[in-house]
This record gives sequence, C-alpha cells and structure tokens, in this order.
Amino acid sequence: MSGFENILFEVDDGRARITLNRPEKLNALSFALQVELAEALWEADDNTDVHCVIIRGAGRAFSAGYDLAGGGGRVPVSRVENDANRYRGGRSIDDDAWQLERAQRLRMTIFDMHKPVIAQVHGYCLAGGTDIALLCDMVIAADDAIFGFPPARDLGALPNNMWVYNVGPQWAKRLTLTGDTITGAEAQDIGLVLKAVPQEHLENEVEQLASRMSLIDPDLLSANKRIINLALELMGARTLQRLAAENDVRGHNTKAARGYGESVREIGLRETLRARDAKFGDGRARVHGPEIRDADGKLVD
Repeated sequence: MSGFENILFEVDDGRARITLNRPEKLNALSFALQVELAEALWEADDNTDVHCVIIRGAGRAFSAGYDLAGGGGRVPVSRVENDANRYRGGRSIDDDAWQLERAQRLRMTIFDMHKPVIAQVHGYCLAGGTDIALLCDMVIAADDAIFGFPPARDLGALPNNMWVYNVGPQWAKRLTLTGDTITGAEAQDIGLVLKAVPQEHLENEVEQLASRMSLIDPDLLSANKRIINLALELMGARTLQRLAAENDVRGHNTKAARGYGESVREIGLRETLRARDAKFGDGRARVHGPEIRDADGKLVD
C-alpha cells in the first residue's frame, strides 16, 4: 500500500505486515516513522480482513534505536499549526515530559489496539527498537539478534519499560543499569522473547504463527489479547509506561546526560557514542556461566 515514506505496509492472507523501512539508518526511529507506524497499526486494527500484525525491519536490523540525529524533521501536532504561534520545544522540564509523552502515545498503539502484534526481530534491536518490540504481544527473534539499551549508560532512562514484565526485576536491572546486550538465544532463555530461531527460519516461524491466528475469529483474538493486557494493567504495566516517560525527564537532567550533550556538541554524535561504548568492551552480558573478560573488557568464551 502506498502513502507511507518510512514504512512499508501490506495486507495479505489475514495479516498485516509493517516493515520499518529506513535500512540505511538501521531503521532508526524518527518521529515521522513512529507517526506512520501508529497510523498503519490503527488501519490494520480497523480492517476486518486482518487477524494479526507483523512488525519487522528492512535491511540488517529490526531497529538500532531512536534517531538521535533528528532525521525526518518536525512533525506538526495539528493541521492548524501556525508559524505565528509559539510552541513547545525542550526548554523546560515540562516541555521534555510533554514531548516524551507525545511520542509514547504513538508507541502505545501496539499495546492498546485490539489485534495481536508479532515482532519479527533480526540484527540489532536496541534502545527504541526494544521499546517497539516489547510492547508487541509476542517477540520472535533470530538467535543471533542483539538486544539491549545502551543509551541508559549516559543519555537518560527508558521512555517505555516493559522489561520487568518480561524478565523480572533482576534481569531488567542487570541489562538496563549497564546498557549491556544479549543475543536472541539468550533473550529466549530469560523470557525477553517468546522464541529464538536460526535466521534462515525466522520469517517462516513468524508467518506460520500468523497463519494459525488467521484461523481464529479476530474478535475472539481481541478478547483474549485484551484480558491478558488487562492483567498487565492490574500489575501496573500501563501506568508504568506513563511514569517511564516522566522518569526519562529525570534521566535527562543527570550529570551524565548533560555530559553527553556537551560531548555531542564538541565532537559529534558518532564519536560520542564510540567513546561511551568503548569503555564497556564488547558491551555484552552473559546469561549462562561466569563473565570472564580480557583486558579490553571483552567476554572470554
């Protein structure tokens, strides 16, 4: 279906496929992409021929995170936006919270829509990529996919946080307090994803699951998705997302985040990220067995 610039959207055989389509940027999540993603999700939810949705990424990654370079430009809040008016930026704490909440409302479409959503993850699933994937109802990953939230090392807190509901508090802390990464196979072991399979089997694994759900009345799929999500809400999941956005404002006002901003202005984004992550060696956590590292901070197999 035409009309989108940052995603591909198709409906076929009882499913909608949404492909994040900025492969040259490893599907970095610009605000414009997030707007299109939410629109496509609601279109799929409204279409009675659709039983479920698959979200996947074009190229080498599901998504390497939010577009920190600001790609995609400004997206007006409304069609009556006028240059004569003064609008929010990020000047105040409340401005920051407002902007974060605006973006979060788009992502929460995945949780709020009636029909089930499968994340098909390959390559990098980092930072904002995990915010998208973990709001999905099921995540199926390539066993060599890479999951993590490296910006938690210096940029802020997580603006969405479904980690604790999938892996429990200890693994949520282990990974988000360090920004370290794990593979898709390890993600399966701790419950971050439903299943990890070899890359060559990933598409078939997702498609056959979608085919099985396409045999079910979509209204019944909705009833069963929504009661489980209500259980998550009773455990505070939706409220936590609201609080996560506000908590990210707190993260943005730390010494580390101020240092990140100064570094970007002085040496640029790429060198800032390289210098940050170099201190963490290979940036990996190990789910099974001891974490023995060499002098460069890399895990020794």
